[in-house]
Amino acid sequence: MTVVVADPSPTRWWQALNPAIYLVSILPGVAVWLLAQTSVNHEALWPATLAVVLLQHGINLLNDAKDWQLGADTEKYDSWVRAHGGSVRTAFYHGVISLSVGGALGLLMLLLFQQLWILGFALPLAVLGVLYNVGKRPLSYSPAGEWATAVCYGGVFSGLWFVSGQPPGLIALLGTLAFSAFATALLFSHQPPQIVTDRQAGKRSFAVRHGADSTYRAASLLWSLSLGLLVLGSWLGPQAVTLAKPFAFSSALAIVYIQRIGPNPKRMMLCAALVFLVATGSVLLWPLLWT
Repeated sequence: MTVVVADPSPTRWWQALNPAIYLVSILPGVAVWLLAQTSVNHEALWPATLAVVLLQHGINLLNDAKDWQLGADTEKYDSWVRAHGGSVRTAFYHGVISLSVGGALGLLMLLLFQQLWILGFALPLAVLGVLYNVGKRPLSYSPAGEWATAVCYGGVFSGLWFVSGQPPGLIALLGTLAFSAFATALLFSHQPPQIVTDRQAGKRSFAVRHGADSTYRAASLLWSLSLGLLVLGSWLGPQAVTLAKPFAFSSALAIVYIQRIGPNPKRMMLCAALVFLVATGSVLLWPLLWT
């Protein structure tokens, strides 16, 4: 299991942590609050969101470990393997610990708020997330990895939606589809710089199969679609008066910006964070302006 990379470039843990990437797990929780149709159970929503962040952290670590073990992404400067001195074993066990803590916290929330039925789809999604990185040919090395990413992050929104006490319906479906597209867009935008090493390692990523230009176009399209679906959900929700117009305007600006400048993971995540910040501000400030 232990692979020591010869003279790895030094990487500090805060460089490997790369906080912006965890927004893909945090923003679904914020979206649930913004789009909620009934009163939100905050005591369940935010700890469950933290559980998702820990699960994502664990999967990121396992992914870095598996990639280095198979010879892919070795040029990745913020790899957790680099942060652990080139030890794949250490990165692997770090990931297992994070997955275990995140899973335990999520299960605790379901037990405390009597929502164990959510395990019916959450547990298969967790297994899918693990299969993304384990085995001689993990899902991330095949086209199935893209579908696994879409299904898992769509499921994250659904799980947070239901654990917070929200009913099924069109808004839940729109949010699920939005974060499926959002996560896949981030995955695609991450791939082009690693085409050479991915191809050498036998990783059949979207970028390896279709080239960098097509991958960037697909990332921009999916990211724009995700914001569009969330804007539609905001128009249909009970906070449409305070939320929909600011959300739509800021999303349009962000979409134009990414289309002009080009996608990459940090840029897309930070633009999305600004859109959500505008939406959150409009919801919080509206009552103060009109009372």
